[in-house]
Amino acid sequence: MSAASASRHPVQFEILARSPSTNARRGRVTTPHGSFDTPAFMPVATAATMKGLTPDQITATGAQIILNNAYHLMLRPGAERMKHFGGSHEFMRWNKPILTDSGGFQAWSMTEGTKISEEGVMFRSFVDGSKLMLSPERSIEVQNAIGADIIMAFDDCPPARMQVDAVSESTTDAATDAKLSRKRKSKVEEHHARLVDAIDRTSRWLARCVAAHRRPDEQGLFGIIQGGTDLALRRRCVDQICAFDLPGFAIGGVAVGESSQEIHRTVAEVAPWLPQDKPRYLMGVGYERDIVAGVRAGIDMFDCVLPTRNGRKGYAFTSHGPLRIRNAKHTISLEPIDAACDCLACAGGFSRGYLRHLFMADEMLGPTLLSIHNLRHFQRLMVDIRATIHDDAWSTLAQRWPVISASSNDASGMEDAVATES
Repeated sequence: MSAASASRHPVQFEILARSPSTNARRGRVTTPHGSFDTPAFMPVATAATMKGLTPDQITATGAQIILNNAYHLMLRPGAERMKHFGGSHEFMRWNKPILTDSGGFQAWSMTEGTKISEEGVMFRSFVDGSKLMLSPERSIEVQNAIGADIIMAFDDCPPARMQVDAVSESTTDAATDAKLSRKRKSKVEEHHARLVDAIDRTSRWLARCVAAHRRPDEQGLFGIIQGGTDLALRRRCVDQICAFDLPGFAIGGVAVGESSQEIHRTVAEVAPWLPQDKPRYLMGVGYERDIVAGVRAGIDMFDCVLPTRNGRKGYAFTSHGPLRIRNAKHTISLEPIDAACDCLACAGGFSRGYLRHLFMADEMLGPTLLSIHNLRHFQRLMVDIRATIHDDAWSTLAQRWPVISASSNDASGMEDAVATES
């Protein structure tokens, strides 16, 4: 792509430093609503808000770009009303960059009876039960109305893996039974066919998204790479999607049920295949160790609902691992959530004991303070990662952030354990 072609894009990317020992790079993305540093973590403001937080509080955590959910905003308050208010920036009073997802994953995953066809995704609204069709054209129309700086192509995101059999592979009978083996093989082949269908449809839908985009001088359209954990299919999808002249590309479909090991392996292979001079976005990731692995592979942008969703449930992220503030052991604790953190909750002197009291008393301030802390936790991590890329000091990063090691970042049950808190 020529320099003249790149200059037409409303989203520009500059690489400022590279890690000599990894594929990590530090950079800056410039949009119509300002710039943000990369690698970047984008907090999720699903319905043009982060529950319980003001834009100023979000800014104070260090967030330079946020994500809105096109699916939710399409249903409520509606794309046309968003346009009436001047788009999401004016509507929610956020004057920095915004990214919107296409809505396809939510339309597919949030309702029963969803049907995918070449036209798009037919689903029922969770607001009023009405049947709606979300097509590539409608997705782009909605995102044009929302007015985000970066918008995502409408893609087909298949499930991580279909269940091949209900019987454990470890049992002797299952391992030797020819009928069960054929059933597993059939399921594996069925899933592979679904992945092939998804990547080819994603490419066809991208062409329709490009044609439907009515604000190409104001909003940068990113393409999405699918293919599950099958590297050959990922390579095929990269060739198809990166043939389009777009200002950025994303890796999708690796945070929909895969293990961290599968995510790391897939991203490590796929990220270097994407254009070197464009920002790379890993969608829906995630936990600290997954972010660091993605950065080392060459990823520039991340998003996840974990900081605020878990903050509202009484879970705090710390440099040493997750903390469950409802646990009885915090009842008389004078400690802050994390002594290394400079957020409003920690630096403001709010103790674990007080925060536990807020949650046990069902006070709104508790979820607000933990959400602020969690958002700041991830922004502090990104600041440290950017410095590490410049210095190439990955071992000292691990010392400062023990949570990024596999043994200390066991987040299993972080959400599921809410009901069993002491």
